[in-house]
Amino acid sequence: MNGATFRPESELVPWIPLREELMRARDRARIARARSERRPMWVFALLAGPGILVMLGENDGPSMLSYAATGASFGVSFFIPFIVLTFLLAYIVQEMVVRIGIATRRGHAELIVERFGLSWGRFAMADLAIGNLLTLVTEFIAIRAGTAYFGIPPAIAVLGSAALVALAMCTRRYVTWERIVMALAAGNLLFIPAALLAHPDGAAIARTLATWGPLPGGISMAFFTLVLANIGATVTPWMLFFQQSAVVDKGLTHADLTQARVDTGLGAAIAAVVAIGTVIATATLFTHHIDVRTFANGADFATALKPFIGSTGAALFALGMIEAGLVAAMTISTSSAYGVSEVLRARRSLNAGLSSARTFYATGLLSVAVAGAVVLLPHAPLLSISITVNVIATLLMAPALLFVLLLASDGEIMGKLKNSARANAVAGTIVAAIAIVGAVYALTIVVPFFTGGSAG
Repeated sequence: MNGATFRPESELVPWIPLREELMRARDRARIARARSERRPMWVFALLAGPGILVMLGENDGPSMLSYAATGASFGVSFFIPFIVLTFLLAYIVQEMVVRIGIATRRGHAELIVERFGLSWGRFAMADLAIGNLLTLVTEFIAIRAGTAYFGIPPAIAVLGSAALVALAMCTRRYVTWERIVMALAAGNLLFIPAALLAHPDGAAIARTLATWGPLPGGISMAFFTLVLANIGATVTPWMLFFQQSAVVDKGLTHADLTQARVDTGLGAAIAAVVAIGTVIATATLFTHHIDVRTFANGADFATALKPFIGSTGAALFALGMIEAGLVAAMTISTSSAYGVSEVLRARRSLNAGLSSARTFYATGLLSVAVAGAVVLLPHAPLLSISITVNVIATLLMAPALLFVLLLASDGEIMGKLKNSARANAVAGTIVAAIAIVGAVYALTIVVPFFTGGSAG
């Protein structure tokens, strides 16, 4: 750490404008009124958002394509309980992020600068900006793939989606933006009826969950890549930046911690069910020996599924891909806007006016524009790009998690909300496990390359 004294937010950020504070105060007044009227469900409804959005936002385009490739390659087996495990890990990580945000009232990038210095803050910002841009590209790949199933031209699909992301961001009201994205995120549930239309074997799924089912074909490079892709589908760097900054922008306090934990846990549970539903839906391709290695994008999955789950099921799958990409584009672009603005000490809030937070809005909108333009390039291997981005996210996750662990253990800034010894042991194990998996994967690529062998 840089040894800096942890100062009150009013001293650190003297430029907080009246509009942002006024909008946040109005939201807090509604919550206080609901508490005084003893309406716990209404209190939760007002506080819910960051946790559900971060989890359903992570059920994004590349994630759903990874789950689809998993079901088509391995069927209903090892990966269903593995997905449950990865979302449990995601909850553990994001619960720490919630506590950090509530305890410090700082965004993630801002706090890294405060505790570790500007150089580390710039490193975190660059890592976030590059990783988010790559991921945003895959979100528009998912949107393009889903709309292609319905015959919508790529240019119309991408430009229309980019415009919708921009309109939501420019509402100049955090609550309005959050509710728009929450409404769209409900579309993630479309993968569940698609799975039911595949007429899955309930007994086989129950056995898999109870016994951690077998792995058809054994351990291979394809298996290891999908393991990494599935980890990258649930725990990624942008989630840390988004949820911590959203907690601050929403104005959550110590009194809201229980609801914030429930919000995050509910989001993880819903996202896990949807992910498993996607694996179940595409497992029918495994059963019928359909080779997905020749697939170019998500539209190929929907088309291939049509003979087995019907036109309704295929259409639901395609619509789900569109929703996954759109919601993630909204949350990830906002994550970039928060992170970059925090390090540059610029105004950053969805409650801020466009002219007073130019860096914030310009970062989010420019990232969307660049990603959309890349996706419109012809002949790109869209499915391979999507899975590869999840693998890259996994490889970048260990250093990002280390920052979270150090911050959550810092008693000076966390006070009573700091990690317990048990929480540190669990979180440390998660960081080590992800680092080891990433290192082993890197060796499987590097060693064959230098020895003239094959990684496949």
